[in-house]
Amino acid sequence: MAPADEDGPVELPYPQYRCAICGEDLPLGDAHMSVTCATHRAVGAEVAFEVRSALPSDRHDIEAICDQAWGETEVDAFGRTFDVLECDNVVAIADDGFAGLISLAIDRGELAIVLLTVYPRYQGSGVGAALIEAAVNEARARRLPFVKVATTNDDIPALYFYQRRGFVLYELVAGEMVDHHGEVVPGFARIPVRDEIRLRRPVCQ
Repeated sequence: MAPADEDGPVELPYPQYRCAICGEDLPLGDAHMSVTCATHRAVGAEVAFEVRSALPSDRHDIEAICDQAWGETEVDAFGRTFDVLECDNVVAIADDGFAGLISLAIDRGELAIVLLTVYPRYQGSGVGAALIEAAVNEARARRLPFVKVATTNDDIPALYFYQRRGFVLYELVAGEMVDHHGEVVPGFARIPVRDEIRLRRPVCQ
C-alpha cells in the first residue's frame, strides 16, 4: 500500500502487476480486473524456478524486493508490526534472478504470511502458488493448525489468489487501515483502502 505524506499519497516505486494482454507493467492504481472465459484466460509463460529457504546471502535481494513492492521491510498486520528481515523467509529463484518472496512468522499459534510478493514478470508462472505451498508445508512441519494472511478490502487480486488456494475469510477489521494511516488512501484500481481482511487455510497434519 502506498504511504502518505503532506502532499498526498506516494506511489509505490515499481509496478505491482503486468497487463495480461500487452505485457505492460502497471502501478497499483492503474491496474484493473477483467472477467474472461477459460479459452481467453491469460496464462503466464513457463518459468524454471526453485523454491528454498532464504540464505544470509539473499538479504540484499530480500531488501530490494521489499523496497520495490512495499517501500520498506516492516509490515503491519494482525494488529502488530513485523520486520521481514526477522521473519522466516522462503524465496523463489529463477534462471535469471530473484523471482519472489514469502515471509512467515508465528502469530497467536498460527503461521502468518507477513508478505508475499512476486515480481510482475513472473506473475502467472506458478511462483506465488509454489511459495504458498512452501508456507503450508512449513506450518505442517511445525504442527500449526492454520496458515493465515491479512490483506485489504481493495486488493481484489489477492482475495482471488488466496481463495483459489484454499483460504477462507474469517475476520474483517473495519476501518483498520484508515485508523493506521490516518486517512483513506487509494489502492488497487483506486479503490479506497479502509479495512483489513483476514483469511486462513487449515493445515492437515
